[in-house]
Amino acid sequence: MNIPEAQQAAGRILDEVRKVIDGKPEATRTALTVLLAEGHLLLEDVPGVGKTMLAKALSRAVGGTISRIQFTPDLLPSDVTGVSIYDQRQGAFVFQRGAVFANVVIGDEINRASPKTQSALLEAMAERQVTVDGVTHELPNPFLVVATQNPVEMDGTYALPEAQRDRFLARISLGYPDVAAELEMLRHRGTVDPSTRCGPW
Repeated sequence: MNIPEAQQAAGRILDEVRKVIDGKPEATRTALTVLLAEGHLLLEDVPGVGKTMLAKALSRAVGGTISRIQFTPDLLPSDVTGVSIYDQRQGAFVFQRGAVFANVVIGDEINRASPKTQSALLEAMAERQVTVDGVTHELPNPFLVVATQNPVEMDGTYALPEAQRDRFLARISLGYPDVAAELEMLRHRGTVDPSTRCGPW
């Protein structure tokens, strides 16, 4: 694919994402840039501004798979990466893939999980693979982690150290939409889930 073709493809992907995300062209461009650069994205903003919707729309626009991990204090690393379970019929341990095995992984409120669980996700981000019981499993390509943090309610959270924040190529905030974008949403989204309007380009 040459440069003009890549530009056209990127434009079509952005057009699909904009069917879902109104009034945030810079955020959608940044998210696509991070995906194309094989990086990861950290969204820091209050609830209800479309952080998860942006990740879902991007995944649909590129025709990828998506999974969502709700980070909580009791989440275990194996919930993220997967675990080997003994299968009596086969008489052997069988690896059950965790939520990290998707093209786009949404890590909601990553700072609410323990540092050990955070590290399980961050290792996958750096290596694009996970190792369980000495066996390495490759992650799908493309692979993008979109992690979210609520910068307001920080009680009971585990802040990401600077060395871990460096795993993210970009850190952005969406913010609330402007008045025109809100009116557009009210006119066109009263009875329809906007994510269903977005599909592979």
